[in-house]
Amino acid sequence: MTSDPTSRSGPPVVDAGRLWAGGVATAVIGALIAVVGIVLIRGVFDIPILAPEGEGTWGDASTGWYAGGAALAALVSTALVHVLLLTTPQPLRFFAWVVGLATVIGVVAPFTSGADLDAEVATAGLNLVLGIAIGTLVSSVARSASRPAPRRRPGPPPADGTWPAAP
Repeated sequence: MTSDPTSRSGPPVVDAGRLWAGGVATAVIGALIAVVGIVLIRGVFDIPILAPEGEGTWGDASTGWYAGGAALAALVSTALVHVLLLTTPQPLRFFAWVVGLATVIGVVAPFTSGADLDAEVATAGLNLVLGIAIGTLVSSVARSASRPAPRRRPGPPPADGTWPAAP
């Protein structure tokens, strides 16, 4: 079924409070994924991801920075999807492309660091998990926080300026 773009009265209605509450929840989840991933990679697999080998399972301040970066990525993603919802046709398709390409950058970037291959692979894997989690969670929140604009009836408005109630 095709939709007539002129039958909409404007951009979709976005519940900004719901969208941003979901974005903040996604930021918390992203930060926790980063911490769990680093603890798992360092503690279980003994791969010195984001820290020298002597730093142990919890590593150094880079763990906090990495978790903060994941949270920031979720908030930036929420801002991006909010703008896209208000300004573009098919906003979630554009959002999926942006998140997908940013995730590819996050997966490829560790291989330019000169670290050991196991650390590069582990970092790339963690970045992939973060990209998928942030992308899917923010997309679902955006879907649930927006609805199409009310439909307009075709033709000129009635002479008195009122429309009959919709069925």
